[in-house]
Amino acid sequence: MSKIRAFVVDDSDFVIASVTKKLSTDPDIEVVGSARDGKEAIEKIRTLKPDVITLDVVMPVMDGLAVLEQLMTWQPTPVVMLSALTSEGAETTIKALELGAVDFFLKPSLLRPTGNDETGETLIEKVKRAAASKLKPYSPAAKPKITISNKDAAAKSPVSSGQKFPVIVIGSSTGGPRALMQIIPNLPKDFPAAILMVQHMPPLFTKSLAERLSGASQIKVMEAVNGSQIEPGQALLAPGSYHMVPVRGNRITLTQDPPVHGVRPAIDVTMKAAVEVYGNSLMGVVLTGMGSDGAIGASQIKAVGGKVIVEDESTCAVYGMPQVIVKAGNADKILPIHEIAAELIQIYCGNAQPAVRS
Repeated sequence: MSKIRAFVVDDSDFVIASVTKKLSTDPDIEVVGSARDGKEAIEKIRTLKPDVITLDVVMPVMDGLAVLEQLMTWQPTPVVMLSALTSEGAETTIKALELGAVDFFLKPSLLRPTGNDETGETLIEKVKRAAASKLKPYSPAAKPKITISNKDAAAKSPVSSGQKFPVIVIGSSTGGPRALMQIIPNLPKDFPAAILMVQHMPPLFTKSLAERLSGASQIKVMEAVNGSQIEPGQALLAPGSYHMVPVRGNRITLTQDPPVHGVRPAIDVTMKAAVEVYGNSLMGVVLTGMGSDGAIGASQIKAVGGKVIVEDESTCAVYGMPQVIVKAGNADKILPIHEIAAELIQIYCGNAQPAVRS
């Protein structure tokens, strides 16, 4: 089996040396080159044609976003962004993930003591995962404007007895921000279901993702806080480092209970709690991502009579979480990412038709 050929781009010699050293400890990875600015990176990448690239955002001559846009146009290559742990760094990283970057790695981790092997293993895992991912050319999702009346929406919504509105839990991991941008902005302003989103991502980054989704969407999108109200026409995103737990009274409780599947927030935590509150008026949607988070929650949703949709392998960056659910026989529908919003609209809004945006 041939080695994964990695290319490192950063304006810091220290970072280049650190990333190269960490990746070189794995026998399956070979660092074939590096660059200190975007222009140099483009020139070398054209010649070397690496399997995966680690890419800094802030660089002289040409920044990381400009490199990424060019790269996805003429030579799509899996990219892991090197991100600063700041609000500005988080915002830029979310933009990069929308443009097609597969994942990101926090730069401050490179400053940890050399003896800390955990950091190197994490970077290695992300690079290997990116190299094995299915890269999708960047194309901004269409955002059709749907017009439905609140009366019609309420009549067509599959709400169980005792519940005023249905709830959808959407879970995603690697490749998730880009996938969410193809669902949430395509929902109409008066969408009659409430949405709870769980994306595996650290603090600051979830806040930036919520803001990006909010700016692109007709429904309300917010990062959840303790006591957030769950209501139709609104999407709440679990904040990094907190499990998001829906409780009776249509409110959110945030906890820092131990990670589940090694992650916090975890999809299963939110789904299992939502089953207790919403029963068969609950739907689960599981998108691209590594591992099995969401599988237990999906089985419980099915057990109480709810429905489960998973993203099809053809559009997943990583076909891990959806695959586990499909193999367990718990997926009611398997859809490519660009069809999921339309499916949700059909289920919850009946025959509402897209209107031409003026």
